Amino acid sequence: MRIGGGIEKAYHNPEEWVSYAKDLRYSAVLCPIDSSSDTATRKEYLKAAKAADLLIGEVGVWRNCLSKDDKVRKDAMDYAKAQLALADEMGANCCVNIIGSHSETAWDGFSEENYTEEFYALAVDSVREIIDAVKPKRTYYSIEPMPWVLPDSPCNYLKLIKDVGRNAFAVHLDFVNMINCPDRYCHRNEFVKYCFDLLGPYIKSIHGKDVFMEQAYTTLIHETMPGKGTLDYKLILPLVEKLGKDTPLFVEHLPDYETYRQAAAYVRGQAESVGIVVKG
Repeated sequence: MRIGGGIEKAYHNPEEWVSYAKDLRYSAVLCPIDSSSDTATRKEYLKAAKAADLLIGEVGVWRNCLSKDDKVRKDAMDYAKAQLALADEMGANCCVNIIGSHSETAWDGFSEENYTEEFYALAVDSVREIIDAVKPKRTYYSIEPMPWVLPDSPCNYLKLIKDVGRNAFAVHLDFVNMINCPDRYCHRNEFVKYCFDLLGPYIKSIHGKDVFMEQAYTTLIHETMPGKGTLDYKLILPLVEKLGKDTPLFVEHLPDYETYRQAAAYVRGQAESVGIVVKG
């Protein structure tokens, strides 16, 4: 399998970027540039990634394609299309975004309107528009699940795939984001297995995090780094490996370079303890 994550250090050229990735023992990487980069720069980074056997697993969007502000929405949609085109050019496993939100206080925030029929119809149309504008041949557009907006369950994700109806639409799996209630937390390892069982054929990239629930009212469920929570990574990593030896798992939401090193090392150690060969 392949493990990657953030770097949290500035780099100024492909050689410096590769040196950091190798120092962290990554074999999968987040795309080091965005769609504003010129053709020469794209070619240089792609060449460096291939030479170092670094799989570009994700090109991120992280913009609100369902904003209630028309300009914000249009700009986000344009950027999503440009990022998907970049992902196709770079041969990335996927281009990933959240579906969007009608929140007026945060681009990825909670809103009651996120669960209306009108919102869902707009979400389906938006994904179709992004994919149809680019028609990717080497990558996929994908949505990261969120705790408070669809898809917030494996079943909802599968329904979204069927409703979008595009072969270039796939799954970016973040199982921790969907552990959003006490029942799923109490059955967390079974729930993660269910995610893989239901969505496995569509999964192109995975976020590896951990979770714990605080003994406090009303319900407080916290994300944390792998090994600091209650998930069984010796159960999870064989599920990743079954998807293919080049399926990337990315640790994320960590504060600095050394913490990324620690998180990646933990995941690597758990994988190797159950006989999984980790590239890099």
